[in-house]
Amino acid sequence: PAHLVESGGGSVQGGGSLRLSCVVSGYTYRTYCVGWFRQTPGKEREGVARIEVGVGETLYADSVKGRFIISQDRAEATVYLQMNSLKPEDTAMYYCAAAPYCYSDSAVQTRDFLYFGQGTQVTVSS
Repeated sequence: PAHLVESGGGSVQGGGSLRLSCVVSGYTYRTYCVGWFRQTPGKEREGVARIEVGVGETLYADSVKGRFIISQDRAEATVYLQMNSLKPEDTAMYYCAAAPYCYSDSAVQTRDFLYFGQGTQVTVSS
């Protein structure tokens, strides 16, 4: 099984930026899928972005398109989420997740991912 560890969360003012990191271990596939999700108390987990590691194909939720960038560093087995122009509504616990394939080309869905990290908190103040 894959093991994922997130880091990079914190508090920032609206309009600011943060970069989250997700280190993936335990996966030996040549290509695989890593996604970023977020969740606030009482709400369902929302898919934010995903990348096909080894290929570079990306997919974003409409709510973050144009502001967030997902990228990979294969040598470091790390996937990043660069978050720019942050808004208070981006406040959430952010999780990364892994799966052997990117099953969907239209949405980042919790059901498509097998392994999740413990999360890192992002707080955006107005």
